[in-house]
Amino acid sequence: MSLHEIENDREGIHHESSKEKSNESTQEGRTTMRQSRHIRPESSIGKRLALTVLLAALCMGFIAAAQAETQRVATPVPVSSEAKAVLMRMAEFMAKTQSYSVNVRDNYDAYQESGQKIEFNEMRKIAVVRPDRLRVDVEESNGIKHLVTFDGKTLTMATPSLNIYAQTQGPGTIDEAVVYFVRDLGMKLPFAVLLLSTAPKELEQRTRSLDYVEKTSILGTPAHHLAGRTESVDYQIWIADGDRPLPLRLVLTYIKERGQPQFRAQFSDWNLAPEVSASTFVFTPSPEMHRITFYAQLPGRAAPTSKPAQGAKSKKSGGQK
Repeated sequence: MSLHEIENDREGIHHESSKEKSNESTQEGRTTMRQSRHIRPESSIGKRLALTVLLAALCMGFIAAAQAETQRVATPVPVSSEAKAVLMRMAEFMAKTQSYSVNVRDNYDAYQESGQKIEFNEMRKIAVVRPDRLRVDVEESNGIKHLVTFDGKTLTMATPSLNIYAQTQGPGTIDEAVVYFVRDLGMKLPFAVLLLSTAPKELEQRTRSLDYVEKTSILGTPAHHLAGRTESVDYQIWIADGDRPLPLRLVLTYIKERGQPQFRAQFSDWNLAPEVSASTFVFTPSPEMHRITFYAQLPGRAAPTSKPAQGAKSKKSGGQK
């Protein structure tokens, strides 16, 4: 696999028992049976024997039925051909679309030391121009803004409100930049796979089971509701019906994380022909900004041991970023 989950997300769409903020990655932050009827004893031994045989037969029937039910439930859900066709159509459409922009309103669970899950929200604006331009603007619920840009040569992550940014050089495509961002820099992006030109292959390889849930609608748009599972993430995705099979909603459940937290995203304002200039993908720091090092690039790369202050709400979420 070239990426972590679609993970995480529910890949996948992630959980993440605690949210990894961009400032952390940059060092700063961030059946049941019914009761059987009572049967009166009979004086006739023959009748007793008959009842015994009947009860035995009934019991065997219940046991056989229960076993059959257990086997049915335990059998892994196969990949529905209908669901796969819808998923692959979406993935292929996304991979072939040369440019687009979309707004994403997402929220995620942050698991607290007390066992409680707290929900936090974010707004993302994504712009893609294949093969080598990417920009992601993120605004947290507390107002802090982050920015990720790739211009074909330089990958940047910045937090303007903190006057910090980190950069790394490496010419290549969006695919290569996203893989590097997730795998090598240790950053997390729940629906990163949707950005890749290899999305059809990635989704097919990772999905262990897939089911077609129903035909429904999302904010008035007819949509197909699918439910899938990967090794570490359960995901649900709603895909628009029609000639623009775009993702409308995504839910990732991180089944291996404590508390099985979720990441939920609503996609809107799809534009498949955005007017964006080359400068949109180039980051120019202001004079007061300080360049720092990506955490994964630090010598030793020891995991941070600090904990949130007592009473503070942790916003870390394992697969959120």
